[in-house]
Amino acid sequence: MKSISRLFFFILILINISLKAQTPNGSDLAKISVNVFDSGSDKYLSVSLKNEKKWHTYWANPGDAGLPTEISFAVDGKKINTDLLEWPTPKKYIEAGDLLTIGYSGLHSFFYKINQNFQKQIENKELTIHSKYLICKNICIPGEKKVTGTYANNSFNTKMNDFSMSTNELTSEFTKVPVTQKAPDDLDISLIKYDRGLALVYQFNGNPKEAISNLYTLTPYPQVPFAFKRETLYKDKKGNSYALYTIDWDGEFMEPEIHLPNDGIFKTPYQLKFLFNDPINKKVYTIEKTFDNFKVGVEKNFKDLFSGLTPIKINEKIDTDNDSNDNPDNQEQSKNNLSDTNSSNKLVYFFFMALIGGLILNIMPCVLPVISIKLFGLVTHSGESKKSIFKHNMAYSLGVIFTFFVLASVVILLKGAGEQVGWGFQLQSPLFVAIMIFVIFVMALNMFGLFEFRTPGGSKLGSMELKDTFLGDFFGGVLATILSTPCSAPFLGTALTFAFSESNTVIFLIFFSIGLGLALPFILTAFFPVLINFLPKPGMWMEHVKKFLALTLILTTLWLLDVFLSLTGSQLALFKMNTALTLIFFVFYVRAKVTKSFILSSLLVIPMLLLFYQSSTTKVAVSSNSGSSILNEKASEGLPWKAWSEEEMNKHMNDKSLTFIDFTAKWCITCKVNEKLVLDTDSFKSLVKEKNMKLLLGDWTRRDPIIGEWLKKNGSVGVPAYFVINSKGELIRLGETITIDKIRNSL
Repeated sequence: MKSISRLFFFILILINISLKAQTPNGSDLAKISVNVFDSGSDKYLSVSLKNEKKWHTYWANPGDAGLPTEISFAVDGKKINTDLLEWPTPKKYIEAGDLLTIGYSGLHSFFYKINQNFQKQIENKELTIHSKYLICKNICIPGEKKVTGTYANNSFNTKMNDFSMSTNELTSEFTKVPVTQKAPDDLDISLIKYDRGLALVYQFNGNPKEAISNLYTLTPYPQVPFAFKRETLYKDKKGNSYALYTIDWDGEFMEPEIHLPNDGIFKTPYQLKFLFNDPINKKVYTIEKTFDNFKVGVEKNFKDLFSGLTPIKINEKIDTDNDSNDNPDNQEQSKNNLSDTNSSNKLVYFFFMALIGGLILNIMPCVLPVISIKLFGLVTHSGESKKSIFKHNMAYSLGVIFTFFVLASVVILLKGAGEQVGWGFQLQSPLFVAIMIFVIFVMALNMFGLFEFRTPGGSKLGSMELKDTFLGDFFGGVLATILSTPCSAPFLGTALTFAFSESNTVIFLIFFSIGLGLALPFILTAFFPVLINFLPKPGMWMEHVKKFLALTLILTTLWLLDVFLSLTGSQLALFKMNTALTLIFFVFYVRAKVTKSFILSSLLVIPMLLLFYQSSTTKVAVSSNSGSSILNEKASEGLPWKAWSEEEMNKHMNDKSLTFIDFTAKWCITCKVNEKLVLDTDSFKSLVKEKNMKLLLGDWTRRDPIIGEWLKKNGSVGVPAYFVINSKGELIRLGETITIDKIRNSL
């Protein structure tokens, strides 16, 4: 009973960890305070937000992802308009997946001038200030805050402020509001035709490394149809500073379309606004520049220029915990004190996420055949000593963890070679899938009783079956790990996304944690053998179960053959593989039922090996979503699925078309389960018709670096991955599991 109590206590700990990992309420992650601030003869209504530690909200231009904070005013329930003095100076963050975001953490304040018109509308009336924001850390959550009060006698009276702001604090916040100044004469900005879009190229005085490091030299305000990307800094041998800011032209996605003029002359001039992080006086202020044209035919000249310059690298990974103090020296000291703690806390969080995800893998359909065989083995060993049971289970667990270490090593090697890899990447190789087909098919023949694995060692060991030895247990752990990778589980996707974007050490730790989770039930039974008593006693029933487990392995082989066909795109390769399987069956059948003649076995084995080599070395077919077998299958079911591409997706986002996006693969078992339970149902078809929803499908069965890179940037390293474009044109990630209600609510 003591052992069982310990087990229940351990389960309670895991449940507690999983509950803590649940999503918090976005409205609880920021506090609000509304006040009146005097600056000379001017009065302002200030709206101050204070984010929870490590969480950040977004500036007017949020960067690669995010939504800007919205603040609105209403008198007696009726909206009124007023102008923001200026957005407070933001900071830039480079997040996991190399995502650039621009925004705020900690305290930040927005100021609205109380002019005569505004004062007349709010004087002695009930005023409601409504703040809506997207707040992010490892995940992003929408939140909102409302404050209602009365403006009278030059003060705002309310009992709804979450915190108070002193005059000194408001004065300090007011200094963070950038003023508009004339661009310095030594800042030479040009707009040029560059690659498929445009680029800003500029030269300026001063060393950007000496400026505040948490903002670009030029940070653009949003301006349609310019889609600004990132600034790259350079210097020459004389110490002059240069920068290149690439820009995508989004005019083609507008309605009506605005084409980029071939002659470089805009029909209507564009006034662009920037935050200028002045490296000379260390101040940030806004500048404006009007462009009625851009230079054409000079792209090569500028590329030659930048190729001869030295890139300037600035550490862009800003620690959000340091925003309580804006002095750069104090920030650096604070960063040195906190960085180790923050990294450690984050790693512990994702370590437990990976552990729970690995534990859940035990009940995923892809692992069940091998897990069932191992449980079958536990019943067989139930009458043995505690020491023997411990060794069997630890050998299996060692096989699991060892294989995860091998997978982590392969991931690191491929990443180092510049390859895009994700969860389940090995199943994108025809050779690997072919080997797995043979291994599992041979295991099935063994379970059907056509032969027994024998260990080397002569007469003493000759009577021992491999599957009942510690080596057999180890191999079972290896196979369980390999078959677990087509599955994704709750908690697992988040932990893997974190790991794939971090250092090699972190990759090893997260993969070790997943392996520990997958092996955990067998580690527990190793230390608490009494748990085996909950399993049925050995008997004749085991022979029938053995045949049933063999059948599950045959079904797994058929599934892998379907994956193999999708990878190679060759019916001939599939025919050769099936012929090789038939020959290997006859090899074992003839030796078991007819004769053990070496010559006869060789006549069957040699052509079998030749056919296996020819089929398994077939090159992977060129990836093409439009020619995807999954897409063809889905299209035949009557729904208007189209192949995913980033261009097609961006078009739907700009059109604000309701869209459902499904990233899937033939080898992904979780994808198949979601399809049967959700996507292939009449309820989903009705939702598509009701909402006039567009459907995009990304097939990742074959290796596709474009899909791999896009998934990584958007928080996934494997499939399934589901996204929705809602009525605002926003891209929303749904995760690895979906329901009809979840899809409907996200729209």
